Amino acid sequence: MVPITPKLTVDAVIILNGKIVFIKRKYPPYQGTFALPGGFVEIGETTEEATAREVLEETGLLIEIIKLLGVYSTPLRDPRGHTATVCYLALGKGNPKADSDAEDIELFEVTDLPQLAFDHNMIIDNARDDIDAILSKM
Repeated sequence: MVPITPKLTVDAVIILNGKIVFIKRKYPPYQGTFALPGGFVEIGETTEEATAREVLEETGLLIEIIKLLGVYSTPLRDPRGHTATVCYLALGKGNPKADSDAEDIELFEVTDLPQLAFDHNMIIDNARDDIDAILSKM
């Protein structure tokens, strides 16, 4: 019997030029709302590879993953169904350009964030000490 499990996703909290990178979602759910770059892990990928791929596809940025921030798996976090996301903290490299599932990209100060899609405000709140530690070294 094949187990029925949540779908696996990744998200990235990316620091670029002292700010946090967000995409504006092009498609539902949360169309037009800002979110962390991320998406579904493909068969044969590690979560780190999926994070780098999704970030590149959505933002045009290369990333250096700094650390695992956590796994978020609340069953109702995504209205499309139960997902579990592996979230990484990363440094971005390059010039952001919206592509793939992103309608636009904006960089926000960590102290002035918009209301975000999914549980991304909670993820940022949980990562605040790590974000502040990196920003204090810039």
